[in-house]
Amino acid sequence: MATPRTTTRSGVKDKGGPGGVPPVPQRLMAAATRLFSERGYDRTSVQEIVEAAGVTKGALYHYFGSKDDLLHEIYGRLLRLQQERLDAYADADEPVEQRLRRAAADVVVTTIENLDDAKIFFRSMHQLSPEKQKQVRAERRLYHERFRDLVEEGQRDGVFHAETPPDLVVDYHFGSVHHLSHWYRPDGKLTPQQVADHLADLLLRALRP
Repeated sequence: MATPRTTTRSGVKDKGGPGGVPPVPQRLMAAATRLFSERGYDRTSVQEIVEAAGVTKGALYHYFGSKDDLLHEIYGRLLRLQQERLDAYADADEPVEQRLRRAAADVVVTTIENLDDAKIFFRSMHQLSPEKQKQVRAERRLYHERFRDLVEEGQRDGVFHAETPPDLVVDYHFGSVHHLSHWYRPDGKLTPQQVADHLADLLLRALRP
């Protein structure tokens, strides 16, 4: 999982405390993620977050500025991780079908591995400020467009059939990804990789001529 930023708003790095204590931003993020998941964003106060993290309100505002910033960062760290991995798959020197399959499976695995982050965000995105909502939508659009590029490449090369519009293909796969937080359970029958393989195979089967 990508880690939250470890610099203050003045640019000074937080090296953490003695004895391996996590840096303050990580403690705040861990506390916020747990509380948002258990209670919901709107029912969690800043005071509860700082008490759970063992810091002061001043420390929170030094790093994040607001509770809104914490919610934004919870999803931002997951999206940055997924974008980095998608770019690596898309740029690999492999057949487009293999690159798309790897990308399709990876977004499933990384979502399940960070399921609290995804669950919190999809449940609470509407509570972000309008400016942050706009920013998140733009970042998600860039991710979806890179994924769509792989579909279009395969259609141009004749590897995939071209009857289905690429945007609909993207919506089909990511609809399944977004639904994971509603049904996936760590103690269920399928591992994250098995779920990922099944969903990636479904996508590829739907695209083959």
